[in-house]
Amino acid sequence: MWFRRARRRPHARNGSRLFVTYAAASLVPVVALGALVLEGYRRDAAEQGREQGLAQAAVIAEIAVAPALNAEDVGASSNIDDGLTLAQSAGLQNSTEQAIFRGSVLRLRLRSFSGRVVFSDDGSTSGGVSITDPDFQAAADGQPRAKVIDSEVIRVLRPLVASASGQSVGVLELYLPYKAVADRFHAQVSRTWWQIGVCLAALYLVLALLAWWTTRSLSRYAARQKYQALHDTLTGLPNRAAFREQADAVLGKGGTGAIVLVDLNRFKEVNDTLGHHAGDELLQVVADRMSAALGPGDVLARLGGDEFAILLPGRDATAAVALLSTVRERVSAEMVLDGVPLNIEAAFGVAIYPLHGNNVEELKQHADVAMYQGKRGANDIVVYAGGGAGHPHQWLVVQAELRHALERDELVLYYQPKIALPGGEVCGVEALVRWQHPARGLLPPGEFLPAAEHSGLIVPLTEWVLRRALADQLGWSATGRDWTLSVNVSARNLEVPGFPGLVLDLLAETGIPAHRLILEVTETALAADADEAAKAVAELSRAGVGISVDDFGTGYTSLSRLRGMPITEIKIDRAFVTDVLHDPQSQAIVRSVIELAHGLGSRATAEGVETAEVRHWLAEAGCDEAQGYHFGRPSPWPQISTQPHLEGVSR
Repeated sequence: MWFRRARRRPHARNGSRLFVTYAAASLVPVVALGALVLEGYRRDAAEQGREQGLAQAAVIAEIAVAPALNAEDVGASSNIDDGLTLAQSAGLQNSTEQAIFRGSVLRLRLRSFSGRVVFSDDGSTSGGVSITDPDFQAAADGQPRAKVIDSEVIRVLRPLVASASGQSVGVLELYLPYKAVADRFHAQVSRTWWQIGVCLAALYLVLALLAWWTTRSLSRYAARQKYQALHDTLTGLPNRAAFREQADAVLGKGGTGAIVLVDLNRFKEVNDTLGHHAGDELLQVVADRMSAALGPGDVLARLGGDEFAILLPGRDATAAVALLSTVRERVSAEMVLDGVPLNIEAAFGVAIYPLHGNNVEELKQHADVAMYQGKRGANDIVVYAGGGAGHPHQWLVVQAELRHALERDELVLYYQPKIALPGGEVCGVEALVRWQHPARGLLPPGEFLPAAEHSGLIVPLTEWVLRRALADQLGWSATGRDWTLSVNVSARNLEVPGFPGLVLDLLAETGIPAHRLILEVTETALAADADEAAKAVAELSRAGVGISVDDFGTGYTSLSRLRGMPITEIKIDRAFVTDVLHDPQSQAIVRSVIELAHGLGSRATAEGVETAEVRHWLAEAGCDEAQGYHFGRPSPWPQISTQPHLEGVSR
């Protein structure tokens, strides 16, 4: 939970910033709209003032000016450039005084087309608009013009038309008061401003609410997208990308800790038998159980499929294994899916930093190696110890080279003798494959078999071993040796349809009796897929092929499983044989396995016999056969009978 909360805070801050930006951006068009409306009102008011000035000037010209000019006939004159008569001036003075006195006119001038002032209300003969002014020229051409020249005055220039002739004889220049119009404009603008302000404020509020809702929705959507990008949708755990990010951050702080890879055993069986919905439920239950067992500073992630990863900061190998033991117990506790009780096992591969690496990928590779070692062995919690089966990314190279090795016949077979107890004669051999690599020399099976087992190469490889070993068996049979032949097969071989038929066909081709071939299957392989393994084992056994349980005591096979299988031989793992002279528990286990084998009608064969003392102890305990370096190291079959150790084993 701490991981998820830490990821959500930035989205809240980002949402707030987005809202402020959106709100500020929304304010700009609102203010611009208000300014545009006010500017429109200002232009309308100015236009109204001009129109009012033109109308007022027309009234003055018709009522006051034109009648005074008509006191004398000026109709024949084309202009008034020669001036006015005394009667005309007196008439204009009388007619305009009242307008000037009442303030409806601020200044009045009559001007000729040449610009001469022929009459002014104050008696001056100078001043006024320049004759080059576009407004003066327009008025001289018969087009009136009005202009607001400051906040309180409107200037009007209009043609002066004589009533008698109807012709323009000059220009009437009027200055009219604009204050009343301006006051009405300001009052109107004030009312309009409040109205527009309220509307714009309401609009902005709506936009702000929309911005808040939108940014909040976007922030939540971004948070969901971010969460989904970093979390597994089925279990809610961090995914591969999130685990990598968190692990990089923890490794960057230094210190020690562990990276663990977890893989569920037999998960495919649940999917195949109960359905994928049961598999999904299983993953959810396992995720919850592992989360409950981990500490607050630990990180659990699902990498995909049935594979999980755990980051354990601050823990050394001992502390990590102790915690994982608790995790394993919780995971393996019985659960019920679709009414079927299940016990799920898991393999844990542990890599310690900085001991096993300083970056996530290197540590994951080492943890992966340890995990697969756990899947093949008895211990399901394995700490990486270096070397081993190689890194998974190296397996790709090994697999490619191994394909060529099969084509070029670079593989060779060595055989380790099996000695009958107590007599000591060679009664059989176990075929062990080696690879004569053109660059790396002779490679033991541990260098390439793990890569083959995790690919389809194990199938043609096993077929090659069977063909070559049966051919060699024909060779030693021709010399009078009736040794049995033991060949190791993997769980994948047992799962391949038609594998029993392949074995029987090879026996028929070589003419080797079926009872002289023993197929060794690890205890783990028998438990990997019970149904397929049982079918293959049963078919081979019915044909007479011997079945040997290899590495007994290190896997997961229950006694009830052995009871139902036609087992020819049970091989006691070297882990119990090595210290059988000194460890009472190992002695008890070996004796129990021997009795179990005999009770099932099988032979008991001990592996890893290194000394004569161990050989004698096993013979006295009733063990049927033994093999190990005490009797001879693996070698090509013609050299088996000539090894120095074998010359005296029967003595």
